[in-house]
Amino acid sequence: MSRPVILITGGARGIGRATAEALAPDHAIALTYRTAADEAAVFRCAHPDSLILQADLARLDAPALIAAIIAQFGRLDGIVNNAGLIAEEPPLPGFDMARAQQILNVNTLAPMAILSAALPHLAAGASVVNITSINARFPPMGAPVYGASKAALENLTIACAKTLGPRGIRVNAVSPGAVERALAPRPPDLIRRFTDETALGRLALQDEIASAVRFLLSPAASGITGTVLEVSAGYRL
Repeated sequence: MSRPVILITGGARGIGRATAEALAPDHAIALTYRTAADEAAVFRCAHPDSLILQADLARLDAPALIAAIIAQFGRLDGIVNNAGLIAEEPPLPGFDMARAQQILNVNTLAPMAILSAALPHLAAGASVVNITSINARFPPMGAPVYGASKAALENLTIACAKTLGPRGIRVNAVSPGAVERALAPRPPDLIRRFTDETALGRLALQDEIASAVRFLLSPAASGITGTVLEVSAGYRL
């Protein structure tokens, strides 16, 4: 049997890259990136059977994206909607409709467009994992649209799980808390503020989130759908 094919959006860096590396040994990976061409090329060199696609999820042609994957692999077995936009939001009196729409397009609407375009190719046993955020439950100060976009994605996760359950397609989400970032480390005082509010006294690790995604995609999670799995080192317990 050929290896399962998984689409990972925003897979060149961060959580997406950790997920791609976790899955690559026994999955065929289709990975999208927007600007991280060099990082995507490195992944392609390490995994020459992967498919690397440039895509701007704010202006996504989802049918074309899925068509490219089917043309390469002939199938699609899972989707990890990881790409997200954490954008500067102006103070509320200066609300910017265009900026808000861009955040919603990437964080909420693109995952739905991708799932819709992929549905004709998803068979029973397929799995979708949406990457949300702890900010869906704890809205961030100064970024209300971002928090709302992730809360909406969690709601859509559950709604799609109900809708697609009869077809044997599972839809879940992983909700990261603050995560260690080697490429863009946070200031020590900010890290301390986060870790002081976690049960484990540390930030979550990208590999821990990738492991949770791998589990939800796997047959080991065959009875799990409509679940938001938090990986936050116990934030605000």
